[in-house]
Amino acid sequence: MDKDYKLSAGELKSNCSLEEYDFETTQELEPLRGIIGQERGTKALQFGLRMGKKGYNIYVSGMSGTGRSSFAYSIAEEFAKNRPAPKDWVYVYNFSNSSSPQALSFKVGMGKEFKKDLEGMITDLRKEIPEKFQGIEYETRMNDIFKVINQKKADIVKKLNEKSMQYGFVYTPSETGLVSVPVRNGRPMSEEEYANLSIEEREKLITSYEELRSATVEEFDALRLLDEELEKSLIQLDKTLASEVVSYQINKLINKYDGSEKTKEFFEKLELDIMENINRFKKKSTPMNYGFPFYENIEESFFTRYMVNLFVDNSQLKHAPIINETNPVYINLMGNIEYKSLMGVLTTDFTQIKAGSLHQANGGYIIFQMREILNNPISWEMLKRALKTEEINIENYNKLLGLALTDSLKPEPIPLDVKVIIIGDIYTYDLLYTYDDDFRKLFKVMADFDVEMDKNKQNLANMGYFIANQCKTNNLKHLDKRAVERIIEYSSRVAEHKDKLSTNFNQIIEILYEADFWASEDNADMINEHHVLKAIEEKIYRSNKYEEKINEMFKEGTLILDIKGEKIGEINGLAVIGTGEYSFGKPNKITATVYSGKDGILHIERETKQSGPIHTKGVLTLNGYIGERYAKIKPLGVTIGLGFEQSYSYIEGDSASCAELYAILSALSGFPIKQSIAITGSMNQKGRVQPIGGVNEKIEGFFRLCKEIGFTGEQGVIIPKSNVKNLILRDEVVEKVSKGEFSIYAIEDVEDGVEILFGKTIEELDKAIFENLKKIRDDKES
Repeated sequence: MDKDYKLSAGELKSNCSLEEYDFETTQELEPLRGIIGQERGTKALQFGLRMGKKGYNIYVSGMSGTGRSSFAYSIAEEFAKNRPAPKDWVYVYNFSNSSSPQALSFKVGMGKEFKKDLEGMITDLRKEIPEKFQGIEYETRMNDIFKVINQKKADIVKKLNEKSMQYGFVYTPSETGLVSVPVRNGRPMSEEEYANLSIEEREKLITSYEELRSATVEEFDALRLLDEELEKSLIQLDKTLASEVVSYQINKLINKYDGSEKTKEFFEKLELDIMENINRFKKKSTPMNYGFPFYENIEESFFTRYMVNLFVDNSQLKHAPIINETNPVYINLMGNIEYKSLMGVLTTDFTQIKAGSLHQANGGYIIFQMREILNNPISWEMLKRALKTEEINIENYNKLLGLALTDSLKPEPIPLDVKVIIIGDIYTYDLLYTYDDDFRKLFKVMADFDVEMDKNKQNLANMGYFIANQCKTNNLKHLDKRAVERIIEYSSRVAEHKDKLSTNFNQIIEILYEADFWASEDNADMINEHHVLKAIEEKIYRSNKYEEKINEMFKEGTLILDIKGEKIGEINGLAVIGTGEYSFGKPNKITATVYSGKDGILHIERETKQSGPIHTKGVLTLNGYIGERYAKIKPLGVTIGLGFEQSYSYIEGDSASCAELYAILSALSGFPIKQSIAITGSMNQKGRVQPIGGVNEKIEGFFRLCKEIGFTGEQGVIIPKSNVKNLILRDEVVEKVSKGEFSIYAIEDVEDGVEILFGKTIEELDKAIFENLKKIRDDKES
């Protein structure tokens, strides 16, 4: 009767035939451009990239290896090619507020020219202006000014001397100005004569000098005004001569960079500042003074204000930029203000402002890994602020951390126009969407990449094109048709579905790389089926040491498990154990005991807190099924002890609930269970068998144990019928099934498994259980 549940060898594998496709090797196929099986994600990405409104940035969700990162970059690149290269940005000195450098924008490629032209103009002015003041014209005009002023001064000095003679003094010129000298006999008194004066004569001279000072105030004021007039006249002369050179140079730049009002205003302020500091230009430029290692020539450092910080240079771009920021620390992302040490003091200026990747991507696209940017909380907050305000502010990182600085700058913000693409997983997306209000407003597009795609004709063809592209791109040997079929079978195995293909292309590419290696080892010109299978087998062999050790322990009897005979209250369950990327099935002996006591199941793992909530739910489901079937009228009257033997680790999941039920039924009925059959499957309270995960690994795990110990022809595995679609077993398992040496059964209801495991009908089982329960109750009452 168990033949009704046996699966044929043809139901155990996802055989792929490409006979209807016209090619013999992948060399004949056109390499695929784009991505396979991600229509939903592709449409979402395209929508987000086309949408120009604020907040429509993109979160690309999916598992690693699905090609989401490379595809996001490639599709952004397509869109970028249809957008022009953005403006260049420079920072210049702010003549109104030196602590807030000014940002200017220019057409692409013009920023570099602006820097060259402006700094070149300053260099030219520092040569031309000194030459202008060394010419005959300047000497003549300056002499004319001195001549006029000196004549006026001479007239005033003449009047001074006329007054001073009345008081017995005369004014004579000296290095420090006019000096009053006493007069005797019409001539200036010598020092010897002054020394020989009596005290009365000296007191009389002092009195006369005080009277003279009061009488000549007006003349000395006039002399001071003449000095001021001379200074103003010389300054005006300097400006008049310099303005001819400066205006000419400035006008050249204005005509060339006839742009925004902001740029024109900068040129106006630049010209005014040069004219106000014309004396600095009159001096010939001198080299840095290297007499002291940390000394900087102050005069030379003054001219830093006329330099240009070429902040963002897009002259090499042919279209909008795409930046893939792999290390989004704050400095890399938002830019920074650097400092230099001068005489032991940290100083900075606008030339030390450095651009971040957000500036480089401005006018285009920038891509992040969500995990990387969340590892840098300041970067994440600053990115959101920039997207909200639509401008990039540069702040010193140390200042954000609250560290004191000697001085600081606050550069003018730069307008931001960028599309942000973040690559992450669905779990992180859900957390951010729930708890981060800014995230909801700024990342309105979620492009979800699936882990599988339908195994239809188009996708089968696309897989061939994909493999051809990998061979061409990575310089691999091409595959013959049978090798391609094996790769597609492997893809279905990864997807765990006969009618699906995996979109985890990284795993497929790894097999291609390794098959290429084994083909090279065989000196083959092409990858064939043998090389693909060799790559898969070797990949497993590198990781299955733990599995082999466990099977060895079963064989030696260290781990106790029976794969032949019959036993009451004992059954072989199946679990999946993972070691890195490799997972395998491990059989577990499950035992059940029945004794008079409190109603219900006493689960050892649950009592010792070695099981998780899902496993506990499975045990309570068993309680519900047994209670409804056997204790509707009278209480069960027994305690059922249930446990996983030789299990010392944490147990989670409900895939053993069917096995646990059969162990309990065996213990209640006294009917033995065939130990040659292992079982996996979940169930509900009505006895319906539900699908589980890892079905291939579980079957193959029990198969390998039977292979290690020895086949009897009676071994097999029971699985839920709803898992048949997930069966993609290895060739050796299929071969044994086809020979009748190993069996796989698929059941829909727990009653179906009774016939396979006990060789009895459910009615016979129920009868025995009710009789045993009655006997136990009668014994309790007596």
